[in-house]
Amino acid sequence: MFDLRPVAYVIGLLVSFLGVTMLFPLIVDIAEGRGAWPVFLESAIISILAGGLIALSSANGVKERLSLQQTFLLTTGVWVALPIFGAIPFVIGATEATIVDAYFEAMSGLTTTGSTVFSGLDDLPKGLLLWRGLLQWLGGIGIIVVAMVFLPELRVGGMQIFRSEAFDTMGKILPRATEISASISTIYVTITLICGLCYLVTGMNAFDATVHALTTVSTGGFSNYDASFGTFQGPAEYVASVFMILAALPFVRFVQMARGNRTAILYDSQVRAFLAIIVILVVVTVSILVTVFPHHPEQAIREALFNITSIMTGTGYASVDYMQWGPFLIAMFFFIGLIGGCAGSTACSVKVFRYQLLVASIKTQLRKIRSPNGIFTPRYEGRPVSEDVMSSVMSFFMFFLVILGMFAIALGMTGLDFITSISGAATALANIGPGLGDEIGPAGNFQNINDTAKWLLIFAMLMGRLELMAVLILFTVRFWRG
Repeated sequence: MFDLRPVAYVIGLLVSFLGVTMLFPLIVDIAEGRGAWPVFLESAIISILAGGLIALSSANGVKERLSLQQTFLLTTGVWVALPIFGAIPFVIGATEATIVDAYFEAMSGLTTTGSTVFSGLDDLPKGLLLWRGLLQWLGGIGIIVVAMVFLPELRVGGMQIFRSEAFDTMGKILPRATEISASISTIYVTITLICGLCYLVTGMNAFDATVHALTTVSTGGFSNYDASFGTFQGPAEYVASVFMILAALPFVRFVQMARGNRTAILYDSQVRAFLAIIVILVVVTVSILVTVFPHHPEQAIREALFNITSIMTGTGYASVDYMQWGPFLIAMFFFIGLIGGCAGSTACSVKVFRYQLLVASIKTQLRKIRSPNGIFTPRYEGRPVSEDVMSSVMSFFMFFLVILGMFAIALGMTGLDFITSISGAATALANIGPGLGDEIGPAGNFQNINDTAKWLLIFAMLMGRLELMAVLILFTVRFWRG
């Protein structure tokens, strides 16, 4: 049995840190004067003490290097443990929140999924609204570190192709995670601050601008209102679209640009592909909205750009009920959510680079059919792609489709209708936010879903955020045998 103390130590420190961040909504609640501040005082004390005790009890086992098993367990353990403590303010502060609802909301926040079980957001204490935004913001920066450090090291889903891109992490997980976190934190905070200032310029008040900046840059999608971004139709939609796109680009490129390589982001093939897909989808959608529905061209461009960007990046904001846009666009919105953003960003889902590698593999196979005696190798950004990367990517696609089908069937067995089951499975596994249909669509939420379905969706959110295999491997016997 391998040593769990290094894993518990890191998790304990992160739980304590999460408790410290609860002081921010506590201050907001005190300023609001509704008497809701004890919620976060109690939650902070519980989290800081519990995390501190876990860390102290495991400190004697801390090592500079983690084994492969420890790294896998840490990667998943963090995303299981933090929502437990992140849910405490919802249990104490939202009187109607059950344990499953509170954990669902916290998991949705930290995985930046953006699905919510809460109604009446307009009337919730500001501290709880800020806490939802902070959960997503912390989850966003956390997943960047995971994508840059852990997943490439663990050779998950083809992510190893980025292992030597900017940082060498082999055998030095914890020290390099600290260094990379320091590098991206400045970029992440700067983009968030600029986003918040831009929201202020568009007319948002300081609180709304702050929370929506947190949930925009994290591509999380939690809003302060039941109408989501429909409350701010107009210039704010353009601001949100720009920053959702920026957040869906690889943050390693921002780090490289800050270090002097000003054109790093322009030569990234997945960035070019991602932007091209958005442009094509917006053009198609605008054409339909202008010709079929009574949309003014500017309104069509604004609503198409905002909602397509929101769903494709997995942010999950909605400024309109696009379920009213006809069957073609409804189907399109389902599939674009399965595209996702770039690797190493806060965006979710399959990711653009995997589709690029899939296309490269298909092209290679077609060339082999035409020239059986030729030797052809898939290439990515001009470099040959190794067999283990291609195998990992193909396995990811296979697992994604199989697991999507399994979750859809399981949700259907709980009593949900077909549209709710398939779109609920997709939106959870791809960490998108809203599903399709009247119940969980852009005009609804997940409040009335049965508890069994909520637990299934919680597990799907966890798996999707950690690229499937990092979670699945924990259910194998050989993993625990070392």
